[in-house]
Amino acid sequence: MTERPGSRLDSFMRRLEAQQACLELAAGVIADLPGPVLEIGLGNGRTYDHLRLLLPGREIFVFERAVAAHPDCTPDAAHLFLGDLRDTLPLARARLGSIAALVHIDIGTGDAAVNAQAAALIAPALAGLARLGAVVAADQRLQAPALVPMAPPPAVAPARYFLYRVDPCGPG
Repeated sequence: MTERPGSRLDSFMRRLEAQQACLELAAGVIADLPGPVLEIGLGNGRTYDHLRLLLPGREIFVFERAVAAHPDCTPDAAHLFLGDLRDTLPLARARLGSIAALVHIDIGTGDAAVNAQAAALIAPALAGLARLGAVVAADQRLQAPALVPMAPPPAVAPARYFLYRVDPCGPG
């Protein structure tokens, strides 16, 4: 599938549709895999709220620099890693270990250089946070030996949203 040109609103809507489709696929893949969900980038809390409905009973740990979400879409303090990812990812690894079944990363800023820096910081940390077989869904392309690309759902255009399986042995 290729994306048609359109307005920024059209692009935003396609991104949200892709995000939803990828998260729903990921939820099915991890249905029998124990472990919590990590939400890296809370934003206004829409995806966090969707994950609560999609995966009832799963703990969801959220990473955010500064909370600006609606109060109904904000995790409690025990499930919130607040601050810079350079500090909070190592804290989470020490506290949680490699237990996450799903990691969702939504860190896009509109600045390609900033996005690439954040993705480069996050990708190698995932092997220490996610268990074997976990799924990573991301709005940015990630590169790390333990991340094996997965095909997105058919309705998602290439490079619109990214899916990976966690395998410390890497591809193949």
